[in-house]
Amino acid sequence: NCYTVVELKTTKLKKEHIGQIQKYMDYIDLEVKSIYHNKTIGIIICRENNEYVIKYCSNPNIYQTTYLTINEEVIEYI
Repeated sequence: NCYTVVELKTTKLKKEHIGQIQKYMDYIDLEVKSIYHNKTIGIIICRENNEYVIKYCSNPNIYQTTYLTINEEVIEYI
């Protein structure tokens, strides 16, 4: 039982994206969620995978996935 912040990026994952989503997650945790909610989860969806940056993300509540668009269809990779 928690809130989820989802970011869709059209570029590779950058360390700035992790800081940005963390700021949104902190806001939700401080201003929106109730005491019975779990910590907010962040999901960053990127066009290309950049494992180097996500390996050094210290927050286990931030997840990364990639996507590929083909003829208006979206194919997701986890």
